[in-house]
Amino acid sequence: MLRLFALLAALMAAAPTAWAIESAPVTSPRATVTLIADQAALAPGQPFRVALRQRLAPGWHTYWINPGDAGQPPEVTLALPEGATAGAMRFPAPQRIPFGPLVNFGYEGEAVFNIPVTPPASLRPGETFTLVADATWLVCEQVCIPENGAFRLDIPVEAAPRPDPVTGPTFTAAEAAEPRAGPFAARVGFDGIHGAIDITGPAIAPGAVRDAFFFPIEANLLDNAAPQPLTVRDGVLRLGLTRARAEPLPPAIEGVVAITDAAGVRGAYLISAPPGEVPAAGGLPLWQAVLFAALGGLILNLMPCVFPILAMKAVALARLSGAAGGTVRAHAASYTAGVVLSFLALGGLMIGLRAAGGVAGWGFQFTSPVFVGAMAWLMLAVGLNLSGVYGLGGPVSAGGALAGRGGHAGSFFTGTLAVLVATPCTAPFMAAAIGAALGLGAVEALAVFGAMGLGMALPYAVLGAAPGLARVLPKPGVWMDRLKQGLAFPMYGAAAWLVWVLAEQAGPPAVLVVLVGGVLIGFAAWAVGLAQASGGRLGRFVGAVAMVGALALLPVLHAAPAPAQTTGAEGAEAWSEARLAALLAEGRPVFVNLTAAWCITCKVNERIALGTEGVRTAFAQRGVTVLTGDWTRGDPAITAALRAHGRDGVPLYLYYPAGATTPRILPQILTEGIVLGAL
Repeated sequence: MLRLFALLAALMAAAPTAWAIESAPVTSPRATVTLIADQAALAPGQPFRVALRQRLAPGWHTYWINPGDAGQPPEVTLALPEGATAGAMRFPAPQRIPFGPLVNFGYEGEAVFNIPVTPPASLRPGETFTLVADATWLVCEQVCIPENGAFRLDIPVEAAPRPDPVTGPTFTAAEAAEPRAGPFAARVGFDGIHGAIDITGPAIAPGAVRDAFFFPIEANLLDNAAPQPLTVRDGVLRLGLTRARAEPLPPAIEGVVAITDAAGVRGAYLISAPPGEVPAAGGLPLWQAVLFAALGGLILNLMPCVFPILAMKAVALARLSGAAGGTVRAHAASYTAGVVLSFLALGGLMIGLRAAGGVAGWGFQFTSPVFVGAMAWLMLAVGLNLSGVYGLGGPVSAGGALAGRGGHAGSFFTGTLAVLVATPCTAPFMAAAIGAALGLGAVEALAVFGAMGLGMALPYAVLGAAPGLARVLPKPGVWMDRLKQGLAFPMYGAAAWLVWVLAEQAGPPAVLVVLVGGVLIGFAAWAVGLAQASGGRLGRFVGAVAMVGALALLPVLHAAPAPAQTTGAEGAEAWSEARLAALLAEGRPVFVNLTAAWCITCKVNERIALGTEGVRTAFAQRGVTVLTGDWTRGDPAITAALRAHGRDGVPLYLYYPAGATTPRILPQILTEGIVLGAL
């Protein structure tokens, strides 16, 4: 029996201890915190690790180095023996922790913060290495409670290091959760407060990435609650970003990108992104942007915005019946030049305004009540001209008179007017093309806008290339005057629609102003018509005075206050970034409709797709919250949201399934089937 006891004692002395190198715990109802080491015995001069280990009660969380919208990261102060050194505490990659409209960055469950330590080489085997730490940390649930504790580790010194088999797996898991250097390059760019970060690397592919999020190390740099729309193509991962404040950027934005692959495995990588130009979301190459622009311009001829101008096109085509081939080609060239140059001018204006820090997107001019009122008067003046109230050359609306001319100037300015009234509509392919154009250089961007103009002018250009097609039209005659007078009514209809748009933008006072101006325009047209019939000059003078009176009303429209934002669809709420973030934090499905009163495409979609009984029932059954953003007056927050999703005009439709933070972008031309399919 004595021999057996002696043998057991010898085995116990030779076996490594099964006790973990872990301090006494600091315990509260919210967390149990200890200090642990990865070595059961350390060797002189050889580095090892200690860690602050937090085991949190359910529902409680602690914080990353950048805590997000609120919070405080843990801090540890080590008291080391003479000659020992310690590195900086390392933080695992965090999680997003929503709390109402706020988002925090931190950890739930268990968090382990590694600290590398190097003992002095002067230690001798048999000695004890004593390490003392004071730590503070903050734990939060519905309330936040600061906690603190003092810890002590006594680690034996041996000739060779001996890993701790109990704490070893904890350190292995903590190391795997730490962000590491990855084979990626990054750059970040902003246009105002909205922008994007591009992360490039050979391993990135659309089928390889399920989700991603960028965590900035610097606090208060980005809007933590804002969504980060994800787009992935071969070699490039893009995340949309929103700045928390419009201040100069640091030389580089440091942070961690957490990427979840197709298998659901999450990896975190350290990123340093210098500021620069980031191409528009979607990353279309130039040739594809040009092709999309041309297709979008061609389809724009079929959109309802251009219907009023079809009246002037029809009259112009009627004039060309029986004309010589050279005449047909010249008129087609004049109209094409008017369309293309107008697109180039509009694109140049958008690029210039954005470069100067202004807000400009497709259709941006219709966000101004002054422009809408002036366009309503222009449509009225063109209609009065087509009705025969006055002839060409009078002071009533130079634009309308130019568009109504029978020569090449008339063809040119018909193209110009067609572009102006086409902007409330967005055709398929156009959104991606415009978004790409405004992220390219000025020359490349203008090439995209020029291609869009060529696409819109293509039907008329084909007529010029094949002038024989004009011969199939009826011969000129009295019917042309009847057609001209009848086609004035689409212009009156356009004027009435623009007055309704103005009512949505600026309310009844603005409507009164534009109606008074319309009366003055009508009076001026009548006076000029009388003067043209009699040959007198008094009527022209009276008409000019009436025109000046109408133009004097434009500053009143500019000062008109914006009415309260409407939500449009029954049961919809007003869109805001904060409301969207709160709904997503609750895991609820959300449908976002960014629209405008002057956007005919938007109104058609709302009538035939979003407003149907089937879609409303589907929204209700699935608990979908509908958020409507009204861009009628060019709300800067909505402009920023459009840009964040690679768009520069309305409509924009986003669907966030339950629990998702990245939306699905629906087409700009909707049907009930498309919306139900997305749900």
